[in-house]
Amino acid sequence: MNTIYLSLGSNLGNRDNNITIALNEIEKNIGHIIKVSSQYETAPWGFTSTNNFINIAVEIETDLTPYQLLEQTQKIETNLGRSKKRGDKYEDRTIDIDILLYNNIIIEEENLTIPHPKMQQRTFVIEPLAEIAPQLYHPISCKTIKEIKDELTKV
Repeated sequence: MNTIYLSLGSNLGNRDNNITIALNEIEKNIGHIIKVSSQYETAPWGFTSTNNFINIAVEIETDLTPYQLLEQTQKIETNLGRSKKRGDKYEDRTIDIDILLYNNIIIEEENLTIPHPKMQQRTFVIEPLAEIAPQLYHPISCKTIKEIKDELTKV
């Protein structure tokens, strides 16, 4: 069994409902949800919008491989109305599911990077993750999520 951590965010439509539906789909198609963080409301990161996000972090046990996991998260996003990204620009979305960590593995490929390459820069990812897994180690920085959070919030 593999332990994975995902970040979920929504800033379009009924955000609470989008998150709830995504969690139900994760339980059905990915694996058993162990922990879910509180909801954090945050301004968009990397683009301008009047729609704030609701963000959460989730710990899951799964039998899926990293590539199967990516396929399933993308299916859930599509089923919840997420449109394909246009270029490298961030935009409003009904649901966004990012793979943060998968056990302690490191993957750096064109379509899949684990740990998520920008997670350490994003308070909206680290705060919910620190709530459910403060002592978890980031396999590249070798810091705990709490240490990363403390560094982020000092700035």
